[in-house]
Amino acid sequence: MVLEGLGKSLRNALGRITGATSIDEQLIKDVVKDLQRALLQADVNVQLVLALTKKIEQRALEEKAPSGKSPKDHVARIIYEELVNLLDNGEGLKMQPQTIMMVGLYGQGKTTTTGKLANLFKKKGFSVGLIAADVYRPAAYDQLKQLGDKVGVDVYGEPGQTDAPGIVKRGMAQFKDKKVVIIDTSGRHALEDDLIQEIKDIATVAKPDERFLVLDSQVGQQAGPQAEAFHNAVGVTGVVLTKMDGTAKGGGAISAVAKTHARIVCLGVGEHIRDFEAFDANKFISRLLGMGDLSSLMEMAKEGYEGKEKEMEETASKMVSGKFTLKDMYSQMEAMNKMGPLKKIMSMIPGMAKMEDQINFEESQKKLAKFKCIMDSMTDEEQEDPSIIKASRVNRIAMGSGTTAHDVKDLIKQFNQSKKAVKGMMGNRKMRKQLMKQMGISEADLNNMQDDDE
Repeated sequence: MVLEGLGKSLRNALGRITGATSIDEQLIKDVVKDLQRALLQADVNVQLVLALTKKIEQRALEEKAPSGKSPKDHVARIIYEELVNLLDNGEGLKMQPQTIMMVGLYGQGKTTTTGKLANLFKKKGFSVGLIAADVYRPAAYDQLKQLGDKVGVDVYGEPGQTDAPGIVKRGMAQFKDKKVVIIDTSGRHALEDDLIQEIKDIATVAKPDERFLVLDSQVGQQAGPQAEAFHNAVGVTGVVLTKMDGTAKGGGAISAVAKTHARIVCLGVGEHIRDFEAFDANKFISRLLGMGDLSSLMEMAKEGYEGKEKEMEETASKMVSGKFTLKDMYSQMEAMNKMGPLKKIMSMIPGMAKMEDQINFEESQKKLAKFKCIMDSMTDEEQEDPSIIKASRVNRIAMGSGTTAHDVKDLIKQFNQSKKAVKGMMGNRKMRKQLMKQMGISEADLNNMQDDDE
């Protein structure tokens, strides 16, 4: 999860509010101290921490809870709102036709980020072209070309040439019909005069709508001076923070960027091409505080079932009607695997962050992979009707999947428990109606399915 340590500390501080029998001045002051400690440990700027927590304390002590809202909920809401205000510097990533120029020092993840950004736009239906204008780093063009091929976008470059502005000019002409053009520029170990002049020249040629600075979040508060220097050179319009998955210094990078009033547009949260997300302050803080992010979870689920929408609807209908099979369970596991690590998925479900210490995510991920192998060794008949799997079949399946008979029985046990839990939910008429509404299933559709089953 993004900024795991900070999130846990903030949730513990918030837990003192939600778990209290009453709210008084001393409790608020104690919670403010906990918040200060959590933010400082995450390397957030001291002055920023003091200003933020002073505002929280002042509002919590002076503002009265609105009608219908408890004092506990009101104070928790104040903490949430002020944390959002800290990071919300305007609209994040604009999903519209544009030219984007990527800038940054060496080692910040600029070229990888360019590929991830291209993938994000392509998934939203935009035609994308990448221009390789990093003319000094060995194999920079090859790296960008590999990324472009991976996500299915065109890449323009001139290996061996050092005229970066000329390459950009010709690349812009090549991609004149593309909706989104992203330019990967050269980096340096430090902000040298020739680097500044080169990115100024490229900006003059490309006239980019956006100039994104890529920052490694592990540099901590040094991100502030870097952001300011690049802004003075080319007028940075947005910042992409990389390596945000679990780094302790991510808070320093975020606060440093916030202090320079740059807007954060995207976060890199892992090595995989999919581990990249448009930044939304509300969703980001909601996940940090354990409130979840169901809208993003639904988007990820749709991506997991991309091209299999009909299959997703059929699986949902079968769950409601009680006809759920191991084959359907297999499809769900495949889709979940495409959504990313289990821990990331769980962080998007409200309240689940509190259980992170009770769940061994690595073991759970391994168990899911093992279950998938077991189901690969089953016949279609066995997947449709697991009740026929007796001793001889168990042994055959175990041998074919390289597992044990105990593992096969464990899978069948888990499946039966899941089916029983779904059946229990469907017995609750109110919950059943809500689920059917969300899944787009009518009572008539359900009756038809049940008639067919008979």
